[in-house]
Order: sequence, then C-alpha cells, then structure tokens
Amino acid sequence: MDSPSRDRRWLIIADDLTGAADSAIAFARRRLPARVTWGEPRIDEPSDAVAVAFDADSRQQSGVSAARRHRDILQRLLAPETRVFKKIDSTLRGHPAEEIGAMIDVLAARRPRLCSIVASAFPAGGRITRGGRVFVHGIPLEHTEFWDAARPADQADLPALLETAGLHARLIPLDVVRGAPARLRALFDDARGEAVICVCDAEVEADLDRIAVAGLEGDSTFFAGSAGLAHSLARLASLDADRRLDPVVGVPSRRGALLVVGSQAGPSRAALAPLESFADVRRLSVNARSLVHSPESDDPIPLAELERAIADGVDVLIDVAPPDDGALAGAPRVVEALARRIAPLAANASALMATGGDTAAALLAQCRVRGIRLVDELEPGTSLGLTLGALTVPVITKSGGFGDAGSLRRILERLRFIRQTGTVA
Repeated sequence: MDSPSRDRRWLIIADDLTGAADSAIAFARRRLPARVTWGEPRIDEPSDAVAVAFDADSRQQSGVSAARRHRDILQRLLAPETRVFKKIDSTLRGHPAEEIGAMIDVLAARRPRLCSIVASAFPAGGRITRGGRVFVHGIPLEHTEFWDAARPADQADLPALLETAGLHARLIPLDVVRGAPARLRALFDDARGEAVICVCDAEVEADLDRIAVAGLEGDSTFFAGSAGLAHSLARLASLDADRRLDPVVGVPSRRGALLVVGSQAGPSRAALAPLESFADVRRLSVNARSLVHSPESDDPIPLAELERAIADGVDVLIDVAPPDDGALAGAPRVVEALARRIAPLAANASALMATGGDTAAALLAQCRVRGIRLVDELEPGTSLGLTLGALTVPVITKSGGFGDAGSLRRILERLRFIRQTGTVA
C-alpha cells in the first residue's frame, strides 16, 4: 500500500481551458509549480511542475470523440507513480461520463487495484452534491441556466449520468463521508479492482478533505471532480512538498490590458455593466452574428482605434453579445473569428483576460501561446498565470459561470496593480 505521501506528480485532464486552469491553480495557490498545456500531448516536454493540467478541448465534440481524446492523452502522458485527476465541470457540461469511462479503461489496465472516486461538488462556487444530485446555490441543477433543456433531467444525478456510459456507480452519502474515517477508507478499499465508481456527496470543503484523505490512503486511486476536490488534494500535496514557487516579478508597463468576455453565462454578463463607469476603459460589444458574417471591408472591430487605446494605457474590454434570437452565441466559429481579429491587440497588450474556456483557448492559440505557468487564484474559477510560448504576459482565465457583478472590476484592478508594479504574485 502507498504511504499517503503527497510528493507525487499530478496529471490533470480537463475538457476545456478554464477548467484545466482552475484545477491546477489549486496547486499553484499553495506555491507548488503548476502549469496548463494543450494541443498535441508531448511526453518529452521538460517540466518541473508538481501538477500539469492538459486541456483536451473536448467539450464541443461528440461523446465518442471526447472519450477517444481523453484515452489518447492519458495513454501518452501517464507516467509511473503519477496520480491522475479528471477535471469535470461542476454543472456536468460536456461528456464527463464518457471521458471518465475512457480514463478508467486506461488506468485499470495498468493498475489492477484501481479505485475510482467521483466528487463533483465545488462549495466555494455554490455547487454541492446531495443524494448524488447536483445543486447550484441550493437550486437543483436541472432548473438552472447551466442545464441544457435538451438533456434528460435525471442526468443531473451523477450515478444516473455515469450509467449512461455503461459505468456502475455506488453512492457514498454524506453521513458516511462525515462518519468514521475507517469506514470511508474501507468502502474505497472494497471498490479496488471492482468495476464500480464511488460517487461521493459533499456540501462543504471539509467533506472534500475527508474524501481526499481516505482516497489517498490506497495504493492506486483515480479521482474525478471539480476544482473543489482539486483544492483538497492540493492541500494534502502541499504538506510535505519540497518544491515551492518563487515570487513572480515582471516589468512594469504603460500599455493597457485586453479583456475578452465570450461567455454568455449570467455571472459573466452581469459583470460587464460595472466597468462602464471605470476610468480608462474602452468597451466594445460585438454582435456574434456580425463576427461570423461581416465582410472584411465592414469589420465590426475598429482595430487601429483599439490599438491606439492600448498604447495609451487604456484597458480594452471586448464582449460578444448574442443576436436577438440567441443563435451562434458561444459557437466555436464565433470565438475563433473573434480571436483571429483581435490577436494583434493581444500581442501588444500588457496583460490578457478571457472569460469562457473556448474564448481563452482560441485567443491564446492565435497568439502562438502553448501553455500557462500558473501563479495565483484570484477567486474561485479565476486563475492568474504567465503565458508560455511566443508571448509572455500575465493572463487571467475565468470560468464563465462563476463570479458576481464585481468580478471583472476586481480582475481589472489586479491587472492594473501588476502593470504598475511589475509584481505578478
């Protein structure tokens, strides 16, 4: 049996960029080296990171393709003694069941006494699980804006969702999670080597801490969950780690930052209005349909004007507003068209911020960025790092469904502090 030693490396696989960042940031927040990467998995890429999160970019794919993508990444990146964490969306978007199943297939073939644990709660973001069902700020997931009405409502139940991918789940209710630690460990041990997934209820961070401690006692455990569980695992990893991040200091800049809001989620849209009264902010709201269909001669983005604003120290905020009928909002071709048009702005800005995983990934790809060195967490779902690749600037990625009306204001204040002092974290 393993000692519950926390000095192993962690491989995290997520289905989008912000998800990869807000799980790996749990390690960076505790001064452990962590990074996010994407594209083609490279086993020869040097890294001293305790945690490496890989963006599989699979949320918009079919379930079959998403499973295949996760299987391929894990087969190529899995190293001996590496612990594995599958980041799933706390509101179950994408294809978590298929992706979890694919990863279990790979791990079980190499680690016969595998125990698989799923805990999707993220209490800091208002997401909990009770009786296997997901609640967002006390409201059943299927009755919130995050639920796709085309999906059956019973798929907001984790065991039922896993069953759709042919996986057998065993519910670990809250009284067991909060009961005697030996009983929880025994249930996990009973599942080792069996074709069963332990789905754990959790309502507060202490519940996730108990799950993490019990899971790490075993000789081979696969964890799947949201950033909440990642934070519990990172807390344990930090107890006796011997590698710590040094303070990150850059060069002050007089240029403005570029902030891009591609997410259509309510919290992201609500955060836009407070910035309208902020000094030295130039906001441009672009209609999604115009991004896709406008000819180059009628570009909806006045690039030269915005470039001058950034050069003059003005922060530029661009958001994608859906057309009246809601069509195209958040579609891949919308964020790709936006990223292609504004890449010159990003290349000359003092810092970048993107809300929505697709938006962040498309923008960074256009800038030939190949990864992010994570350094700090501003608030749940909001990660700060330095870009790696052709461009090296501070970057903040924010999950669209997290935050409140003041989120963008706080982000902008942090970027201005970095710009003025050169101190990133």
